[in-house]
Amino acid sequence: MKLESNIPGGPIAEKWTRHKFELKLINPANKRKFTVIVVGTGLAGASAAASLGELGYHVKSFCIQDSPRRAHSIAAQGGINAAHNYPNDGDSIYRLFYDTVKGGDFRAREANVHRLAECSNLIIDHCVAQGVPFGREYGGLLDNRSFGGAQVSRTFYARGQTGQQLLLGAYQALMRQVAKGTVKMFPRREMMDLVLIDGKARGIVVRNLVTGELECHEADAVCLATGGYGNVFYLSTNAKGSNVGAAWRAHKKGALFANPCYTQIHPTCIPVTGDHQSKLTLMSESLRNDGRVWVPRKNGDPRKPSDIPESERYYYLEEKYPSFGNLVPRDVASRNAKMVCDNGLGVGTSKRAVFLDFADAIKRIGDSGVSAKYGNLFQMYEKITDENPYRTPMRIYPASHYTMGGLWVDYNLQSTIPGLFVLGEANFSDHGANRLGASALMQGLADGYFVIPYTIGGYFAGTKLDKITSSQTEFVEAAKNSKALIDRLLSINGKKTVTEFYRELGHIMWENVGMGRNKAGLEKAISTIPNLRDEFWKNVKVLGDKGTFNQNLENAMRVADFLEFGELLAKDALYREESCGGHFREEHQTPDNEAKRDDTKFCHVAAWEWKGENNPHELSKEELEFENVHLITRSYK
Repeated sequence: MKLESNIPGGPIAEKWTRHKFELKLINPANKRKFTVIVVGTGLAGASAAASLGELGYHVKSFCIQDSPRRAHSIAAQGGINAAHNYPNDGDSIYRLFYDTVKGGDFRAREANVHRLAECSNLIIDHCVAQGVPFGREYGGLLDNRSFGGAQVSRTFYARGQTGQQLLLGAYQALMRQVAKGTVKMFPRREMMDLVLIDGKARGIVVRNLVTGELECHEADAVCLATGGYGNVFYLSTNAKGSNVGAAWRAHKKGALFANPCYTQIHPTCIPVTGDHQSKLTLMSESLRNDGRVWVPRKNGDPRKPSDIPESERYYYLEEKYPSFGNLVPRDVASRNAKMVCDNGLGVGTSKRAVFLDFADAIKRIGDSGVSAKYGNLFQMYEKITDENPYRTPMRIYPASHYTMGGLWVDYNLQSTIPGLFVLGEANFSDHGANRLGASALMQGLADGYFVIPYTIGGYFAGTKLDKITSSQTEFVEAAKNSKALIDRLLSINGKKTVTEFYRELGHIMWENVGMGRNKAGLEKAISTIPNLRDEFWKNVKVLGDKGTFNQNLENAMRVADFLEFGELLAKDALYREESCGGHFREEHQTPDNEAKRDDTKFCHVAAWEWKGENNPHELSKEELEFENVHLITRSYK
C-alpha cells in the first residue's frame, strides 16, 4: 500500500501554520450537521470531544470506565513538556523538537514532531486558564523541572499528580459540552468493531459492559483515542482495562499498524515481588531529578545500603553518561539497569532491582523540600513496600510502560481508512523508537485540543458523505460478527482460565520480546504464540453469560486480541534488524553496549496490513526524511 503522509511543503517552522490556512473550512452553522464519534476519554479523547463540541459538532463520546475521570491518563505522574523557557536556560521550540527527534532515535516524522513542539506552549496556557494547579515558584510563577533526555528544565508539573490534574481540566471542558448538549456521553461501553460504508469509517459497534447489550452508533467520522498496548506483557504499569482492542479491530478493517515493536520499558517501577501481582506500579521519572541511581560494586553485597560507603557504590549512570547522568532517556536507563543486574549487582531479594537514593537531596533541601516535590509518590511507595524512602533508598526496576507504535496516521491524524482518525498513544506519529518523559501528556492534549479540530474539518469539507442509519446492512453484519465472537468464547467451556493464558502470553513476550531481543528469542515467540492461541480457542473457560456485567468475558476478548497482536509485535521486532531506542536487538550494538541503528536499511516506518486470519501481514514502508535534524549516533555521554 502506498502511504501518503500528506506533509505540507515549506520550511518546517511554517508547515503547520500553512497547512491550517490551506485546509478547507466549514462555516459554524454547517458544523452542526456533522456527527463525530470519539472513542476514549483520556487526555486525547476528552480534549478532542470537548474541542469538537465547542466548535458545534455533534459528538458521541464513549468511555470504557464509569467516568472519564478514571481514564488511564490519570496515572501519569511527573509532568508535561513545553518550550516556554521560563527558567531562561536555553530552551526553544526548535530545541524541544530536536530533543524529541533525537530521543526517539531518529525514527519519528519530523513534521509531526515540530508541530507537537509548536503546540506545547499553547497547551500550558490553555490548562492554566482551565485552573490546572501547576507547581509554582515562591513568587507565583510556574515552576519547571528536568526530565530524561534533556539538558533544560521544561517540564511543568503538579507534584506527582500531573496526569490527574490535566485530566480533570479536560474532563471539566468535556462535561461543559455535555451540559450544553453538543456531546453525548456513553459510559461503560467497549468498542467491538468499526463499521465501514463505501470504504469510509461511519460508525462503531459497542458492548454495554453493564447489560451486555450490543449497540450500533453511526457518525460522519470516528476518532480513536484508546491508548497503547503495553498490557501485552501482562505485567505493566498500565491499568488493567488498558487494551489493544479498539485499535486491533480497526486494524482488521484496513487501518495499518505501524512500528508495533516500539515499546517503552520505564526504568523507575516498583520491582516484581511474585506471581500474585496483576500489574506493576510506576514511580515517576521526575524522581531522577533528585534521586541518584546506584548498586553496590561488590557482587551479592549483603549490607544495608546505609552501611555501604560511597567508594563502594556504583553510580553507573553518572559514570557512564557524565553529560546527562541520571537524566538519560528511559531506554538507556532501563537497559543499564538490566545490565548491572545481569552482572550480579542487583539488590533486594530478587536481585532484579537497583537503588534510587534521595539521601543527598534530603541533606540539601530537607524532608520538607523533597516532600513538596514528590510527597505523594513517597507515600505511594511506602504504602506498597512498607519501606520509608526518606530513610532508605527506593528499589526500582524497569517494566513495560508506554508504546510508541500504533495505528499509522498521516499529518492530519487520519489512518489508512478515510474518516478514521487516531489520537494520542493509539497512533504512532510523534515519538519514534523511544518517548521522552513528559511527552505523552503533551501529545495527547496537542492532538485533541489543537490538531484534530482543524484536520477533521478539512476532511468534512472535502468529502462527500451520504446520509446513513445504524440499521443499514453494514451495521447489522458488524453486530452479528461481534455476537458470534462472544458466543464462541462462552461456548468453549475449557479447563484453563483467561488469566492463565494471559500470564503465559506475558511471560513469552517479556522473556523474548522485552528489553533485550535477539533472533532466536523472537523466532521462539513467533512459533510459540500461535500454539498458545490455538489452545486458547479450544480450552479457555469463560465464566458467566453475555447478558450481564461480565469482566471475565471482557478479559477474554482482550486476551484474544493480544494473542494475535503479540505475534505481529514479535514479527516486527524480528524484521527490524537494528537497534534503536526501546527496540534493542542484541546482535546490533556498539562495543560499549549502546544501540546501533542501520539508517541505510531501516530509516522508515514499518506499517503492517492485515490480510486475513492465518495469512501473513503485508509490509508497507514510509521513508523518513531528515531535512532539519542530521542523522547522527545518539549519545548522552
